[in-house]
Amino acid sequence: MRYEHLLQVTDPADPRVPPMSRAELWRGLLVRVESPQQFPLGPDRCEARAGAHAGERRRSVHFGALRFEDTVQLEPEQRIVFTPEPHEGAAPVRLTVTLEEPAPGALFLRFVYETDDAGSAEEKALQGYRQQAWLELDRDMLRTLREWQAQGRLAG
Repeated sequence: MRYEHLLQVTDPADPRVPPMSRAELWRGLLVRVESPQQFPLGPDRCEARAGAHAGERRRSVHFGALRFEDTVQLEPEQRIVFTPEPHEGAAPVRLTVTLEEPAPGALFLRFVYETDDAGSAEEKALQGYRQQAWLELDRDMLRTLREWQAQGRLAG
């Protein structure tokens, strides 16, 4: 299974869209790695620690009594890859978030959700709902980053 969508972060041709630097966007994305509970739809808590390699984090992410483990690979100001451990029979879904800048000042985030498992018939039936939830979660994250930028929380 693969689901992909693209969110426009900045548009130099549209004065209604506030500019955001690549560094500010990256700082905001790092909050999603280190402290995702700061986002409105985030988990209850997250413990992040250094991984086995440079640019890698290991996390325990808690949603109530549920705990998920994942590894996050960071390519500064380029890409973040979230790779979860299998959890109670559910196929883990890897998320890759890529910063794209096809023209100077035109920033986009590409989200790619992938699993190696085709999934059960029940999972396939729910796939559309899951994809819509991912899209809304990512839109909400971007809205939050814009609010934080306006408050000066993403400044270097």
